[in-house]
Amino acid sequence: MVRNSFDKELEHLHGLMLKMSSIVEESIENSVLAFKKQDVSLAKQVFENDDAIDDMESRIEKICINLIARQQPLAKDLRAISTALKIITDLERIGDQAADIAELTIRIGDSKQVKPLIDIPHMADMAKKMVTKSIDSYVKQDINLAKEVCDSDDAIDNLFSKIVLELINIMKNNPSTVEQATDYMFVVKYLERIGDHATNIAEWVVFNVTGSHDHLARKNE
Repeated sequence: MVRNSFDKELEHLHGLMLKMSSIVEESIENSVLAFKKQDVSLAKQVFENDDAIDDMESRIEKICINLIARQQPLAKDLRAISTALKIITDLERIGDQAADIAELTIRIGDSKQVKPLIDIPHMADMAKKMVTKSIDSYVKQDINLAKEVCDSDDAIDNLFSKIVLELINIMKNNPSTVEQATDYMFVVKYLERIGDHATNIAEWVVFNVTGSHDHLARKNE
């Protein structure tokens, strides 16, 4: 009976993590859409989502602590719970990055865009898919899916470098674009960090399943 109760609570925990992940993914999508369309109203909605993400993190934290305190989990279960705690921290930070993009959107307002927004939305889509896959890998305990996320990080980094070089060239050719191009650089840096956090999540999944993540190169926070 105790085991059944624990398994049900763990399943509930997974459900909440999926819900939190869904809100985070929506924040990424809306923040970039707001940025692309210069939609200040949508950008403000992202801030509201950030509060919901913070609330979900607190709620999941409490469940994890209660599971540890009341259920006396086995070593494997304890690893799963501690992994969940690590993952929600990364999800919360991803939400923060989306909110940062929204903040820049509000600051830029309706100023003329310094470059066509093609690569940045593509980068955002890649980052969002990494987040989705990383959470799926946790719920399914799928190491191969987790490794796919880790392998995807190089593509995000390469696109980041490409966009930054383009922005530097724009600034060199037209000094009046410096302020907005710098804001664009922050946007792509936030997206690159989202990719890093998704990779962190995937690496915690590998740790949860195998008890080790030494064979995966960890990125510094």
